[in-house]
Amino acid sequence: MGIVAKGAKCNFDGCDQDGTRSLNTSKVENSGLRVNSTGKKTVLCKAHYKEYKKESKDDRDLERARFDKF
Repeated sequence: MGIVAKGAKCNFDGCDQDGTRSLNTSKVENSGLRVNSTGKKTVLCKAHYKEYKKESKDDRDLERARFDKF
């Protein structure tokens, strides 16, 4: 059973909604979002996960391109 299934709240500053996704804390912080998580995982609600996806799109594209075979 994961931390989202246990009912974790969103770790974004000022948000108290239920979390829907758990992500690596360093990746979320590198995308520019302000989170108050001290562990390895950060929990984001649906709205903040969508914001994370928008902010980290370029990084994810570069990461994906690194593994593409020619």
